Amino acid sequence: MTDKVFNKKIKKQFEFDEEVASVFDDMLERSIPYYKEMQRLSIALANNFLKDDAKVVDLGCSTASTLIELAKSSKELKNLNLFGVDSSEAMLDFASKKANAYGVDINFICDDIFNVDFSNSNVIFANYTLQFIRPLLREKLISRIFDSLEEGGIFIFCEKILAESNLLNKQLIDEYYNYKKNQGYSEFEISQKREALENVLIPYTQKENEKMIKEAGFSHCEMVFKWVNFALFIAIK
Repeated sequence: MTDKVFNKKIKKQFEFDEEVASVFDDMLERSIPYYKEMQRLSIALANNFLKDDAKVVDLGCSTASTLIELAKSSKELKNLNLFGVDSSEAMLDFASKKANAYGVDINFICDDIFNVDFSNSNVIFANYTLQFIRPLLREKLISRIFDSLEEGGIFIFCEKILAESNLLNKQLIDEYYNYKKNQGYSEFEISQKREALENVLIPYTQKENEKMIKEAGFSHCEMVFKWVNFALFIAIK
């Protein structure tokens, strides 16, 4: 379905409710530049670290696109244990139907991330998830992710990021604004979504993300893809 969530006057802050879930795949592809390429790269990187019986967890899995594509690309591996975690029941309803349609076995968990045990993981994804975690809790989550990974495991995450320079940050926002217009979003829709996401989506700079990862104990963190104010990172335990 085509994303028309913000073509009317908003009445609340952004939520991952049934209305958003029903158009979320279209929203992602039209709102995040190079979304498919970053997903493809995330999966390619993950496959380098996977083995038979590996445990893979996607935190904030939404409609499970990443796990489904990972399963499709890793058919030679046996008994992958896939877990999709999301606090939105509406998202997981769509995710379950999509996984069934593709014949992919995923264990879905509808709960707050901080209530879920994802220990002994080989790969953990959190694509466009950290930015929705309150800053005071974000470092705590990264520490849990580090502790939950097996030695040599990886954490892959995509984020919207801020520039270090306020002037450059304004220019990047303008560039992203033009991108969304070229994707068919009206100025009204763009302004409505921006208002709905205010104080809900809180991005960090590249350096802040990398500092947080290193302080949690990861041996290495690398930004492997960036377009304007969107980036893909991989961290190794």
